[in-house]
Amino acid sequence: MLENYLPILVFLILGLIFGVVPIAMAFMLGPQRPDSAKLSPYECGFEAFEDSRMKFDVRFYLVAILFIIFDLEIAFMFPWAVALKDIGVFGFWAMLVFLGILVIGFIYEWKKGALEWE
Repeated sequence: MLENYLPILVFLILGLIFGVVPIAMAFMLGPQRPDSAKLSPYECGFEAFEDSRMKFDVRFYLVAILFIIFDLEIAFMFPWAVALKDIGVFGFWAMLVFLGILVIGFIYEWKKGALEWE
């Protein structure tokens, strides 16, 4: 009965070895030169300042949402392009409707000035 669990045990041991050994080697063999610039907090391309709970401009969130939307659009287009022969004309028109809705949203964001920085 226990011999059935031997592959799982071997898998766990190998996983731990491949996960822990490189990290341990990096700590042991890597240079340890702490520096104030390396240890300082860094976020979003600029130095951290004021309170961490300060409000960001809403345009930051709009650009982030636009990125997520268009990233998802590309994620949906890859399998669609691969399976286009199998899904036929209905799949083609369904994707055109999907893209049309996204383009309308993009034009709306563009007209509202969400993509313009001052």
